[in-house]
Amino acid sequence: MSKGAWRWRSFRAQQQRKGWRLRLILLVGLIWACALMLPSLFLIWTCGSSPTSKCKRNRLYAIIGYLGLLSKPVHRCSIPLRNDPSAISIPASNSHKNQQYPFNVTYIVKDPGRSSEPPLFGGYQTWKQREESFKLKPKMKVHCGFTADSGGVMDEEDKEYVKKCRFVVASGIFDGYDFPHQPSNISDISKKLFCFLMVVDEKSLKSIQETLNLTSNSIEGKWVGIWRLILLRHSPYDEPRRNGKVPKLLTHRLFPDAEYSIWIDGKMELLVDPLLILERYLWRGAHQFAIARHKHHKSIYEEADANKRRKRYARPLIDKQMEIYRLEGMKPWRAKKHGPPSDVPEGAVIIRQHTPLTNLFSCLWFNEVNRFTPRDQLSFGYTVYRLNGSFPFFMFPNCEYNSLFLLHKHTREHSSVIEWVKSLDELEVNRTMVESRGGIGLFTPYQVDAFENFTSRYYHTKEV
Repeated sequence: MSKGAWRWRSFRAQQQRKGWRLRLILLVGLIWACALMLPSLFLIWTCGSSPTSKCKRNRLYAIIGYLGLLSKPVHRCSIPLRNDPSAISIPASNSHKNQQYPFNVTYIVKDPGRSSEPPLFGGYQTWKQREESFKLKPKMKVHCGFTADSGGVMDEEDKEYVKKCRFVVASGIFDGYDFPHQPSNISDISKKLFCFLMVVDEKSLKSIQETLNLTSNSIEGKWVGIWRLILLRHSPYDEPRRNGKVPKLLTHRLFPDAEYSIWIDGKMELLVDPLLILERYLWRGAHQFAIARHKHHKSIYEEADANKRRKRYARPLIDKQMEIYRLEGMKPWRAKKHGPPSDVPEGAVIIRQHTPLTNLFSCLWFNEVNRFTPRDQLSFGYTVYRLNGSFPFFMFPNCEYNSLFLLHKHTREHSSVIEWVKSLDELEVNRTMVESRGGIGLFTPYQVDAFENFTSRYYHTKEV
């Protein structure tokens, strides 16, 4: 063997030995990584759904949670409920008679001078009418949706059915985002006392018919379990989220004979007897309206920033709404001795007695949602602020709110082109992204000159 060949053979043997060493190192590293990962995966599996105190003390658990591999547990606390729903005494229906203004609230269903223009569900409320609506008087007439020929029509058999409903648990599903979830722990007395009404649009009804066991006939109506489905024909808005605000905020308009209502969002499964809910949140403290405080935010401006980060609506239009509220004196929330514990609610559960005052508040709240963005958490605190302490309500702890229901995921994600808009230029280039029947106040000249220039760039609406 030549000297060159011998050197080549030695070099190859040396490289093979190095290759085996590298493979051995990689194998040992893989085994070591698996040994580290298995306890971590076991910890996630055992502690992921309902972490025990031992899990919470584990440092590895904290690291996994910090990396986003483990969902945070929902903060819940026990609700001081009565034990027996049948032992609860229901107050007289005229228990609100001692309240201050208003005594009577009626609704504008047709705007004078607008007959030649397409009807809008929320009407053509002017800035002046909006300003007057916040001034409480013994008799008030305000915009409150359902203007003539603007959509949101119930079937006649449903109208007849809801006339008998004095106590209502209401919910709604629009654009097929959810399916009805049957409530739990409902007592026999509540099954007899309450109407469980699920408001749906045509698309959601079709989805439910194809997926769930729906019973339907012209006499008994449409049912899924305990829920009576109420079809709302001819959706008032282009935006599904905005359509969902109709039954949520205008429950008293859809069900005018109801004395009490509990609203829950369509993705929720109610876990607490509704009669116990009314006793805890209304009757025990002589309240007419109850809603939970937000788990994180207390200022509407914080909530607005969060909405922009999560692309809940067009960023420049959220900014426009907040700028108007600032001009009208709405300051960031701060703790006051007699003020609300927060300006931002968790709007997925609303508990109310239907009185002239709560009905008026619901109308004014809806008018803000109709005029600006459909993000109702942004306009709740503003509406309270404009009533200047004349609307007392109970804002209960968020941990109790989380104990009222089980949250289910949407069947699919919300998707709307307006939610992804980042600048006004995008709306100028493609005006089809602008809603045609809602949020008109975002594109009407405001009473301050600076806003006239802001809005008139890409949309004009005649002002009365």
